[in-house]
Amino acid sequence: MDKFLTHSQPAGPGRREFIRQVCGTALLGSAGITLAGCSSAPSQTTSAEASFNHGVASGDPLQDRVILWTRITPRGSDADREVAVHWTVATDQAMQHVVASGSISTSAKRDFTVKVDAAGLLPGHIYYYQFAADTVKSTVGRTKTLPGADARSVRLAVFSCSNYPAGYFNVYADAARRNDIDAALHIGDYLYEYESTGYACENAVALGRVSEPSSALLALADYRCRHAQYRGDPDLQAVHASVPFITVWDDHEIADDTWRDGSVDHNSAKLGPFSLRKEAAIQAYHEWMPIRTPDLARPDHIYRSFDFGGVLSLHMLDTRVVARDQQLMISSYFGQDKQFDETKYRRDLCSPHRQMMGVEQMSWLEKKVSASKARWQVLGQQVLMARMELPPAVALGKCNSTEFAALKKRAARDPAGVDAKHQDWLAQPCMPCFLDSWDGYQNDRELVFNMMQRHRKNLVVLTGDTHNAWASDLHDVEGRQVGVEFAGPSVSSPGMEGGYRDRDPEDVANIMVDMIGPLYYAQTSKRGYMIVTATHEQVRCDWRFVDTVHSREFSASTDRSLRTMAGPGNRKLVECGNA
Repeated sequence: MDKFLTHSQPAGPGRREFIRQVCGTALLGSAGITLAGCSSAPSQTTSAEASFNHGVASGDPLQDRVILWTRITPRGSDADREVAVHWTVATDQAMQHVVASGSISTSAKRDFTVKVDAAGLLPGHIYYYQFAADTVKSTVGRTKTLPGADARSVRLAVFSCSNYPAGYFNVYADAARRNDIDAALHIGDYLYEYESTGYACENAVALGRVSEPSSALLALADYRCRHAQYRGDPDLQAVHASVPFITVWDDHEIADDTWRDGSVDHNSAKLGPFSLRKEAAIQAYHEWMPIRTPDLARPDHIYRSFDFGGVLSLHMLDTRVVARDQQLMISSYFGQDKQFDETKYRRDLCSPHRQMMGVEQMSWLEKKVSASKARWQVLGQQVLMARMELPPAVALGKCNSTEFAALKKRAARDPAGVDAKHQDWLAQPCMPCFLDSWDGYQNDRELVFNMMQRHRKNLVVLTGDTHNAWASDLHDVEGRQVGVEFAGPSVSSPGMEGGYRDRDPEDVANIMVDMIGPLYYAQTSKRGYMIVTATHEQVRCDWRFVDTVHSREFSASTDRSLRTMAGPGNRKLVECGNA
């Protein structure tokens, strides 16, 4: 636990009882999930009664409504027909004071998932909800609507990169125990598409977390099966049942390094058209996630906004599917003489023709930002927006980061003792090299920065993707301060520690901070999530980490806290201990 105050509070008796019931139901319901969720022939299900093996969830809250979600595992006689499901919303956990209810049908056409847009609710209120089929009832879920204009503070939990075979979802378990979260954000890589022997599977057999299906995800049945496996996890069920989620996808909900028309590992000649794979992944995502689809005719358009009173406007972006041009590769800028064409490289990175968000989404964001009267404009999105530039000697493989850090120290002690070649290394300006991030799409980044400056907005960017924790100041191409970025660690995916097994993780983080100018904080070896608390005066980020994902016995603590203040001249990272 660090020296700064945290916002974590022990749950009250009612809250503890609620979480106990949710977790107990999830654990009992997880048995047999493979057959129910992954069978390609639903009629093989032979249970005597329907069941709710995948828990309940809520999402996309507004001031007067919220999406409610569940999936029913049908009894054998219902597997080939419509199944009626009743839903109820109440103001109490006992479900006695009902404020909304109704019925909806589901079938194999939507993988027996159920989504309801429950309306007629009051702003800033906690509600409880439950589903029923015949005499079987689901667990009770808890949700909350967006606050009204009188909101004074907002607290968000921010997750990314939850990899089932890599470890237990202890991060979700810790968040589910809290009683102070208004909404949870999942900003990408909610699941992974790899085969069971693929990425981060080293401990999967020992942990009982081997991916299903065993092959990489390609068809609709594959993506449905993987979603079902993840949603059988008791900790994921518990956090979904305790707080509404607001989600966007990153690449692995479809395929690694997805861009508009492909991905790094999709070979169309062998696997078929990427468009079919993307369509299948998107359909399964909308079936299994508690998301309100903005445009039913265009399910790939999931960018949307949420106004938390006058405190913050949250804009959830898509930087993967609708417009992203294919990523550039540093290797393609080496000529036959093995010389690197840095001029062409930098020119291409800044080209106005390279898009990450696209014209339509950029125009949508402009309208939302200009109309917002909230104190903070918060972008929930996938990849690092800050300039993560490295010295060319490191970026081009002439030396590693450890060696460059040692060189800098040696030059500081004894400048005359550094030869001409290494002096040249130290003198060269840093260059972008993480080309899957906004560094590879610099024109779009400048458009966003210019937008925020033009409308005089306080900008906070929330980011996932890298599996590591970062905090950076955001500067435009002219070096002007625009805002800050809080980037979160993974729920379970491995971080940078795997590449530096012989180094102290603190040394690795310090080297990164030392090399990268805008980078203020780094944590490169722990799994966790962010707690982001916004008031009219400041936005604070607490990075919370668990000590293991390889045992269900774990502890959690807040490792670091930083904040940014509102107003010109204050839109930068500062320590929470500073006045």
